[in-house]
Amino acid sequence: MNDILKFPFYAKLTLTLLGLIAIIFIFYIGQDILIPVMMSFLFAILLYPIVQFLKSKLYFPHVLAVMIAVILFVLIFIGLFVFLSFQISDFADDFDKIERNINIHLSNIQGFIRDNFHLSSREQKQYIDTAAEDSMEKGKEIIGTTLMSFTDTLVNLTLIPIYTFLILLYRTHFLLFLSKLFKKENHEQLKNILTNVRVAINSYIVGLIIEMILISVMTTLGFMLIGVKYAILLGIITGILNLIPYIGILFAGVLSIVASLTGSPDLSIIVGVIVITVVVQLIDNNIIVPLIVSSKVEINAFISIVGIIIGGAIAGVSGMFLALPILAVLKVIFDRIESLEPWGYLMGDHLPKTYTWRNIKLPLFDSESTPKKTIIKTDIVVPIFTETTTENDSNKTDD
Repeated sequence: MNDILKFPFYAKLTLTLLGLIAIIFIFYIGQDILIPVMMSFLFAILLYPIVQFLKSKLYFPHVLAVMIAVILFVLIFIGLFVFLSFQISDFADDFDKIERNINIHLSNIQGFIRDNFHLSSREQKQYIDTAAEDSMEKGKEIIGTTLMSFTDTLVNLTLIPIYTFLILLYRTHFLLFLSKLFKKENHEQLKNILTNVRVAINSYIVGLIIEMILISVMTTLGFMLIGVKYAILLGIITGILNLIPYIGILFAGVLSIVASLTGSPDLSIIVGVIVITVVVQLIDNNIIVPLIVSSKVEINAFISIVGIIIGGAIAGVSGMFLALPILAVLKVIFDRIESLEPWGYLMGDHLPKTYTWRNIKLPLFDSESTPKKTIIKTDIVVPIFTETTTENDSNKTDD
């Protein structure tokens, strides 16, 4: 009964590929259900320290502590939404100015094309009209898709707080369920994995929040210096869109350029917006991300980009946001299971980050150097599995 079946390499590879295909297919067809649940798990991990503080320091009952933490979380999002709504309503009043300034720039571009490429304004207009006709044919489909997406977003915004509350409420119950899936001799390894997953995800999410605030502040100050009208609104939107890895900042930059036309058609404003966006991104990528967002588990850039593309193909923007946390969880699991350790190494980033040259630290990309083994140290108390699901025992376990 205890014999372990050993398969040849090609059989293992086939089973691995079939498993990956099955998992991706399940995520694709079940994304409307799985995405809110996974988002809720992330937010539950983020709110868990608040729940512990309310229980251990203020002696709140477990249910009340969870309820207060979730309500505070929802109120923060509602406050941000209300603030952005007022700002966007003011911004909408300037659409006429934006259209007028865009037409000025389009006229300048048409003159440049006419002078340099010998293409008359009538021919340019014909090309634009042809493109517009093709776009109008797809307009109805785009509007219908947008409305469906908006409806799904409203449903998810309602479900996520409920799921988060229930996950925090039944946290010990879920831990006991996991403990019953594995033999007792594997419980220590299970505790290690769960603790490090929580540390990695919590540090990643907190880092993202700090990054979002810093990006918003820097962008707002930069736009104020060059005289952009809606600097605060654009700064906050840039910080939020920056949460979408790699491509979020591109959308934020385009939006900022369009919004800058509310004040003046001057080309220098657009150049200033581009310069500030690039400078903020350089600071973010080279200072903020390495110092603040760096998780306890590091994923190399190649795997990150592939994961984000796959996440976007499966579930759109939500999938792109969830890609890195999911990869971090998988790496924690792979690093602690002997048969999966090569996959964890493949996902890791073992390149030295810097080298010192005349007391100046410079980036170093030398894959030949021997990587140092990273040891994760945490003071968080490892959860203790018990054979009860009563509230009193769950409080003892949490404490």
